[in-house]
Amino acid sequence: MNYEDLMQQKGFVFLDNIVEPGTNSLRISIKRASISSKSEDVNVGEYTLYDVNPIEIDKTLPVIHIEFDSYVAYSVFDESFHFVNSEDKFIGHSVRLFSKSTYLDFVSNGTIAQEIYSYKDLIHYQIVCLDHIIDIVSFDKPSVLKE
Repeated sequence: MNYEDLMQQKGFVFLDNIVEPGTNSLRISIKRASISSKSEDVNVGEYTLYDVNPIEIDKTLPVIHIEFDSYVAYSVFDESFHFVNSEDKFIGHSVRLFSKSTYLDFVSNGTIAQEIYSYKDLIHYQIVCLDHIIDIVSFDKPSVLKE
């Protein structure tokens, strides 16, 4: 499996772990999720939502590890506060690849990465998890491993 394969998958994912296993390398572990067949009532303040089907980790599916040998920048946002700029251009679903983004512009303008590696293109990757949005800017494609 590769990153492009992950981009084609629809559905929900949860962040399991994010770690730097070596100097300036990054491993993001995600677990796939599905909508439960069991419904429940959920109280939100003074209101009750009836017959809600929660989204739960699918324990029958393997953990997916997305590994970057190097990165220029990464950030983790609480999904409640993240938004997609209408001028951003990307492909993919929960796993995305941007051709244009304000985050990529921010990293390009705020670092000397392009000056050092002028012969390489910076690439903006994004993993949209339930509860977290992870943005990664790197010169290199990540590898994808299943547990």
